[in-house]
Amino acid sequence: MKKSIAEAIAQSGDRVSNSAVIQRTFAVLEAVAASGCAAAKTVATRLEIPLPTVYRLLNELADSGYLVYLKDSKRFELGPKCFELGLSFQQRLVAPQPIRQITDQLHRSLGTAAYFAIYRGSDIILTYCSDCEKHPRLRPLRFGFHEAAHATAFGKILLAGMPEPQRTDYLEARGMQVLTPQTMISREALDPHLAEVATRGIAWEHEEFLPRQTCAAVPVRNGAGMQVGAMAMSTPTSKMAGRAKLVESTLREHAGLASSYLRGGSVTVPVAEHA
Repeated sequence: MKKSIAEAIAQSGDRVSNSAVIQRTFAVLEAVAASGCAAAKTVATRLEIPLPTVYRLLNELADSGYLVYLKDSKRFELGPKCFELGLSFQQRLVAPQPIRQITDQLHRSLGTAAYFAIYRGSDIILTYCSDCEKHPRLRPLRFGFHEAAHATAFGKILLAGMPEPQRTDYLEARGMQVLTPQTMISREALDPHLAEVATRGIAWEHEEFLPRQTCAAVPVRNGAGMQVGAMAMSTPTSKMAGRAKLVESTLREHAGLASSYLRGGSVTVPVAEHA
């Protein structure tokens, strides 16, 4: 009978709790995913886990379909079950077509990259990006991105809508990493800023997430008036001169369309060429 991961680790003499087994298993899976393809020794060295334990975890994950063993190179890469999970995740989170159309129209109207983000449980997640070769998205930003809310415009607009205890739990769990010299990394700086964001109904981010980039976001609300998402844009700071009012009014217009859709209303998205 095939041993479970926990049993295999226990028999190896590496005594760890069930919680630690789970953490190690996911750490191994993430290490392979980060490398694209990795040998057992590489994973063991990176994670500082005994090599026999890593072999057992890798083989168990391969037997379960989460990894695939490549005999020629003696390396492991992600297996079909990981792709099934990823597809399921994307299908559950992908923005509805009208929201995608509105975000695409924002991209065309402003001539900037455009984004739609939502609350999901206790997370703030980017669910759609609209860009092109001329107006590219910020490269760290992608579908499913959920980091650095304190330093992104869509993150700040959603943080500003949270009750203070929820915001505290969120930031304490995720931290406030320094990304640029402009990043706010203390609550003493961030909280007054978020209070202003909540009052004005727009979040600006000037080179806090990436150098030489400016972003803005406004809230999207459901039928009950609750803030459930954010419509956002990003563009090089060098292209923002004299455009703040246009950016704000265009963001609000498109967020209004998205809110109307979420309230169950009929939405007609006007067509415009790239700015």
